[in-house]
Amino acid sequence: MLLTNPVLISVCLMYILCLFRFNILLAILLSGIVAGIMSGFNLIHTMEILINGMQGNLETALSYILLGAVAAAISGTNLTAILIHKISSILSSKKIIFVLTIAFIACFSQNLIPVHIAFIPVLIPPLLNIMNKLKIDRRAVACALTFGLQAPYVSLGVGFGLLFYNILKKELANNSVIVSIADIQSVMWIGGAAMFCGLICAVLFYRKSRQYVNLEKSMDETFSLHMGKKEWVVLIGAAVTFGIQIYTSSIPLGGLLGLLFMIVFGGIDYNKVQEVMDNGMSMMAYIAFIMLVAAGFGAVLRESGGINELISVASALSGGKFGGALLMLLIGLLVTMGIGTSFGTIPIIAAIYVPLCINLGFSVSATILLIGIAAAIGDAGSPASDSTLGPTSGLNADGQHDHIYDTCVPTFVFFNIPMIIFALIFSMII
Repeated sequence: MLLTNPVLISVCLMYILCLFRFNILLAILLSGIVAGIMSGFNLIHTMEILINGMQGNLETALSYILLGAVAAAISGTNLTAILIHKISSILSSKKIIFVLTIAFIACFSQNLIPVHIAFIPVLIPPLLNIMNKLKIDRRAVACALTFGLQAPYVSLGVGFGLLFYNILKKELANNSVIVSIADIQSVMWIGGAAMFCGLICAVLFYRKSRQYVNLEKSMDETFSLHMGKKEWVVLIGAAVTFGIQIYTSSIPLGGLLGLLFMIVFGGIDYNKVQEVMDNGMSMMAYIAFIMLVAAGFGAVLRESGGINELISVASALSGGKFGGALLMLLIGLLVTMGIGTSFGTIPIIAAIYVPLCINLGFSVSATILLIGIAAAIGDAGSPASDSTLGPTSGLNADGQHDHIYDTCVPTFVFFNIPMIIFALIFSMII
């Protein structure tokens, strides 16, 4: 049964194609078609499902493009050099401390100032030359960024974490398990602890020097540190972008109004608007299209019925608490890697996982932990997740960072494996 499961086969195919450096966009499309055909859909119907499903990530795709334009506008001013100068003063010349500081800063994007991936194209590209001088392995930085994008929402019930916890609480309630946010918080810290252990292991593993080429002159040689009118307008425009995003919970609206503010008040010269948009597109459009196609792939997986089949197999083959927990986690890993979002995985798995946990004798706390971690694993390591696409968009600004081998593989190994181990151990004892 598993050998013909469309979800299992298509997700494995996607990852294998990516590992062989096949184009990511085509890999996701082909995997979606395979899932549809294996489910009994004809080719035309499969493409219809895939295309209709793409609307699920339209907002995210538009967000990427507009935020890329904001980043391009910032890079066209002295703010880039000023940013480097200011951040350099708090970043250590010691590689490990440097990478851990990036992880610490990234954590703010999920909770304190919930801008998610918006900070990456602004913060990371200007720091690449500094990383090159220190010979920092960018795989460690990719792990630091992914940690900052995922660990806070997994372990803390504020910002995006509160959204994650509310979805988990709702789906548990839909299956007759009533819990509070405090109950969820009391166990989900275990996922964050697992990711922190993974981060430390990644930083130590990638501590050796890695050589990169500086493709541009140092910012200090090209720009001054003077704040002129244009710099102030762009800085305020960036604040408008993030402020509106936080107030309205709409990243595209924030990006659009921030850009308009910069244009109206002279932060972006009118005759350079096209150039700024072109630069933003070149930076982020490819990733935006990957997100669109990933949403379509997720729609095909949901329509295939293969997810429910996998969950049924887990129920039948569990054979005990440990085996059941392991199967639930592995299936959650497959589903999240396929659809690219932990938030979307919870409703898919909760309906079967809750009664399965009860039948196997897991406590309420262990049930929360298993479902929460089963949804979260796979966000790191998935080629279609913004938790990996975001770091790549910044680290590959000079074309020297591979999405699969420098972001997806390291984050998969150093975060998913510890989360599975921690979830298995703690689900047995709480």
